Amino acid sequence: MRRVGDYASRVREIPYLDGSLRLVVQPGRTRVHRRGERLFVPAGDARPAIERFYRRAARVEIGARLDRAVTVAGVSYRDLSIRAQRTRWASCSSTGHMSFNWRLLLAPESVLDYVIWHEVCHLEILNHSPRFWALLERRWPRYREDRDWLRQHGATLVLRAPA
Repeated sequence: MRRVGDYASRVREIPYLDGSLRLVVQPGRTRVHRRGERLFVPAGDARPAIERFYRRAARVEIGARLDRAVTVAGVSYRDLSIRAQRTRWASCSSTGHMSFNWRLLLAPESVLDYVIWHEVCHLEILNHSPRFWALLERRWPRYREDRDWLRQHGATLVLRAPA
């Protein structure tokens, strides 16, 4: 991707779950800080700092939702990592390690919840058998709609400058 000028001066808002955050450039700032619906960002190419913000926010958002889901399901997981996988939105290992892509915070909330429930169901069934899909449908009845949204729009969930 070609970089021209400073990112935050060209991009005014970025998605965050069902809403958006307005970027406010503050020269001299090195870290991103959120205050309500405003995101205070460094001058220049703020993308690296914004990605670090999303990674921190994803640990909080996903961690809380994952904890609620496993409580409802009556299962447990071992640990949680937030990553920037290129080909996966999330994964669940046979040892209960859960990994989620921070870019899920760029998607609608229901899509994030679908991915969380998908992985929670993998704590019980580690494959994509008909039994797995039946369990997911009981736990997240709208999974098809959210899965289809992610298939259709997933490639757009990136921090990018406008054309």
